[in-house]
Amino acid sequence: MSLTIYGIPASRAIRPLWAACELGLSFRHVSLPYEGGATRTADFLALNPNGHIPVVVDERPEAPGGRVVVWESMACALYVARHHGVADGRRITPATPAEDAEALRWSFWVMAEAEADALTVLMHRMAMPEARRKPELAEAAERRLAVPFRVIEQHLREQAERGHEYLAAERFTVADLCAASVLNWARPSKALMQAHPLTHAWILRCLDRDGYRAARELG
Repeated sequence: MSLTIYGIPASRAIRPLWAACELGLSFRHVSLPYEGGATRTADFLALNPNGHIPVVVDERPEAPGGRVVVWESMACALYVARHHGVADGRRITPATPAEDAEALRWSFWVMAEAEADALTVLMHRMAMPEARRKPELAEAAERRLAVPFRVIEQHLREQAERGHEYLAAERFTVADLCAASVLNWARPSKALMQAHPLTHAWILRCLDRDGYRAARELG
């Protein structure tokens, strides 16, 4: 089998790249940016007609056409963890139906409840040139994010009472990877981080991993 991941770390492609690095996989990385028309070529659109990164291409002789093509960043990360990891209770792959359910629900949850507003905070608090930032957009996004942050803060509190530091288990799993990859974008909001200390500490714990650092270093 041969795995190829298209995209750059400074994008949603960080999710499957991080998953692959956590698992120590050997894979081909195509450093494809989201700007400049690179995702609008005929070859790339044949992989993802939406014209977005990331895309995961998994060469599998038993699959139709000899390969599996996955797009949408959370789907890519979950696919890599499920089909290239080992469900041994040590790695990021869910080892039980309960862990798998946690990975699915937190991945869908964070996209539906937090991603758009977290990205707004990132852009208007830090990423955009200062002259283009609109603090009022960041402030409105932070007010909305207070709701999902309360949800995950409560879950992390309940997990801590069980002696667990992560969302799905006592170890880091793909559930944490997917959720932290989004909520990390909200870290420029000091108010949100101060109001939700368990969540802030959990985000930092997730980012302080060799797998994340290795993924960030990919060109």
